[in-house]
Amino acid sequence: MLQQVTPIQTPLPSGFNAATTAEEVMAGIDLSGRTAIVTGGYSGLGQEAVRVMAQAGARVIVPARDEAKARERLSAIPNVEVWAMDLADTRAVDRFAERFLAERRALDILMLSAGIMALPELQRDARGLEMQFAVNHIGHFALTGKLWPALSAAGNARVVALSSRGHRFSPVRFDDLAFARCAYDRWAAYGQSKTANALFALELDRRGRESGVRAFSVHPGGIVSDLAKHLSAEELQAFGALDAEGRPVIDPHKGKKSVAQGAATQVWCAVHPQLEGMGGLYCEDVDIAGPADAELSATDVGGGGRGVAEHAADPVAAARLWIVSEALTGVRFPLAAR
Repeated sequence: MLQQVTPIQTPLPSGFNAATTAEEVMAGIDLSGRTAIVTGGYSGLGQEAVRVMAQAGARVIVPARDEAKARERLSAIPNVEVWAMDLADTRAVDRFAERFLAERRALDILMLSAGIMALPELQRDARGLEMQFAVNHIGHFALTGKLWPALSAAGNARVVALSSRGHRFSPVRFDDLAFARCAYDRWAAYGQSKTANALFALELDRRGRESGVRAFSVHPGGIVSDLAKHLSAEELQAFGALDAEGRPVIDPHKGKKSVAQGAATQVWCAVHPQLEGMGGLYCEDVDIAGPADAELSATDVGGGGRGVAEHAADPVAAARLWIVSEALTGVRFPLAAR
């Protein structure tokens, strides 16, 4: 059994910054012959990541609940395939993974970019799980487990989980994951799911490194995208995400980014040689993040203080979440490092 060790959250520095774009990260990198799967790959950050990786030569598969919309949005990008999948449907996740494994190909990059945020009312999936936790974490946990044979076959695979500075809103509520006893709070629910993303990457990296699988979690920045569809224009303006004319605010050094800037960190974690031999890290602004430097209020999901909170980098909580996730999904990773 591997010793529980927390990776050191210290910037490299990478030489990139908050204004760096995904294309700039990809400069000079050839992904020919490599295969990537990107959930959430037909909108916002995921779509930009798909675009730059496909243009660098990767074969990119995009799981989609709405296949027609995905094909329309991705039609101009080469090397992209759209396959049916719904993260909230365990059978759909199984079918997707079975289809990929049937090809007997290695999976080099798994980017877990899909997500939902701030559902105004409590929703549950078929298992009774709160929907943000179910989609943002549990669906991705199950998908990664089902695809494990292909990830380990790559010999040098990377898994990138999209977290958020919103992880500071809440640790994982192990005593009440589904808000069965406490009143539902949309930001606490979102925060729990984003903490879970960071803890999943931490524990996956610990367990997977001997098989050549490294994992990272990412805060992309504050980006106005489909993720914010449950927020009104007035709320977005209060957050500083929209200006008085309703236009997205772009100020990357204050956390407000364009899609191209927001996708840069997840692409960096997925492909860049600077991170060779590393993993289990929470990253932002195209570098390894430091420890959290300030409290985050519910008035600023994207642009508040920087860094990762202690509860999202806790190896004990990460191991506990793994056990809970296995119990909830029935998925057991065939990992050597336990």
